[in-house]
Amino acid sequence: MNKNEKSEIVSDVKEMIEKSTAVYVTDFKGINVADISAIRNDFRKEGVNYKVIKNTLFIRAIKETGKYTQLEDYLVGMAGYAFTSENPVAPAKIIKKYFDEKQKLALKACYIEDQFYNGSQLDELAKLPTKGEIIAGILGSISAPASGIVGAINAVMRDLVSVIDEISKKQAA
Repeated sequence: MNKNEKSEIVSDVKEMIEKSTAVYVTDFKGINVADISAIRNDFRKEGVNYKVIKNTLFIRAIKETGKYTQLEDYLVGMAGYAFTSENPVAPAKIIKKYFDEKQKLALKACYIEDQFYNGSQLDELAKLPTKGEIIAGILGSISAPASGIVGAINAVMRDLVSVIDEISKKQAA
């Protein structure tokens, strides 16, 4: 790989780092081609970009951006990088699922926003709710009081109509 190719890769990695809200570093040692293709498909479905990049080039990119510097200590051996800006916990869920099934694709470390997590925290990260789940919970909480109010108003209206109906029946008799 010549110097121009290396600098192009570093600039691509810097761009991915700048656009991402989360960066995960995985150990992909021992994973066969079929499995890595399946993993990449799972990542793609969740809007995650998974790349295998030389550690030295990734280190150069994080030094130039000044972000995710703690990852440098974990960049030993075969490393794959998951970048996401849509759903920061999606990679953790996919990595945990695959690790539980095959005992491969271990999490080395990650950053979510500006918070650093090491690989031992994978279980906790995978249990976090996704952005969609959080939004659904908030909307459910917001709509619950509104539907209660509508139900109470309907009950009052129904009771009022029934009282008026009873009064009209008594006056007719």
